Amino acid sequence: MHDTNSSSRPPIVVLCGSTRFWDQLAEAALYETAAGRIVLAPGCNLRKPHALWSTPDRADRIKRMLDDLHLRKIDLADDVLVVNPGGYIGDSTRREIDYASSLGKPIRYTHPVEGSDRD
Repeated sequence: MHDTNSSSRPPIVVLCGSTRFWDQLAEAALYETAAGRIVLAPGCNLRKPHALWSTPDRADRIKRMLDDLHLRKIDLADDVLVVNPGGYIGDSTRREIDYASSLGKPIRYTHPVEGSDRD
């Protein structure tokens, strides 16, 4: 937990998780915001059709950019909340967790992760 006495700003949390759980990410953002935290979250859902990623080339290019952008959000955050309904953690989310862990960021989960030593 962020020590609010050491800073004049509210703590920053970054949400990580698959965009297949877009509604759950939005719900987590709502609760985190209501708890007084600044929320950084995925801003694009590539699973929903849009002109920005309407071709495979565009989709690949923006996916790579968004993956890097999310790591920069982790850099800015005080802690990480993994939105993982049913305990699901995909490859991209696992990479983000590993990155956050390498930076010493506290990591929370919305659901238990079975068969894992992660908290």
